[in-house]
Amino acid sequence: MVRLGQNFLADPNLLDAIVRDAGLVADDVVLEVGAGEGVLTGRLADIASKVHVIEIDRGLEPGLAAVMSRPNVTVIWADAVKVDLRELDPPPTRMVANLPYAVATPVILRTAFELPSIRSWTVMVQKEIGDRLRAAPGNKTYGTPSVLIQLVGEVRQLRKVSRTVFKPQPRVDSAILEITRRRPGPDEATRKLVRAGFAHRRKAMARSVDMAIPGSLVKVRQALESAGIDPGIRAEALSPDQFAKLSGMIDFASDD
Repeated sequence: MVRLGQNFLADPNLLDAIVRDAGLVADDVVLEVGAGEGVLTGRLADIASKVHVIEIDRGLEPGLAAVMSRPNVTVIWADAVKVDLRELDPPPTRMVANLPYAVATPVILRTAFELPSIRSWTVMVQKEIGDRLRAAPGNKTYGTPSVLIQLVGEVRQLRKVSRTVFKPQPRVDSAILEITRRRPGPDEATRKLVRAGFAHRRKAMARSVDMAIPGSLVKVRQALESAGIDPGIRAEALSPDQFAKLSGMIDFASDD
């Protein structure tokens, strides 16, 4: 399973803590990505009305037999980065998972954008990923994922997790993150601007966007000036809200 980027939690106290942190209630519908041996799944199913599990590794099926037999657990054998999330019925209200490191960021962003029904995420991720998602402007780890997820909601680190509680033991420490939705999330225009702004992060914001979307230099500079922002600013100095404001001032349609 290490091949697929997941390490299994071996500490029952931590598993119980994750469930408590999630604050589940009886009518919640939970999405779990990366079931592993099902130890978290069973705890989630004890509380929630429904647990959707997305797991890519069919080799885990024998070990998941017990939780799969529970009437409120459905296992979807698929890649969480590619599966059609709209097919989850009923729609998830919470996401609780020990996320495989390799797909943690894209899975969090996908679920944030494509599942507006999710109100909160309680997820175990590599500590470096957690630091990146909650980074503030000006921080060296602040980038596209930071801006996009912070335009969805508040990101907090609930606790650090030592590598010793996993089997096999990874080479890095982890963290439990809580993301609480405050807004529907950025529209496609904002996502496009953010990605283009950080595409060449050593360049000025306007120049980086122009390199990603040729012909947009003047539009971006004019929008920055109109917003009272230095037109020579770098993307890393802009707040998520500033990105959202700027995206509403720039029409890329004629540049596509």
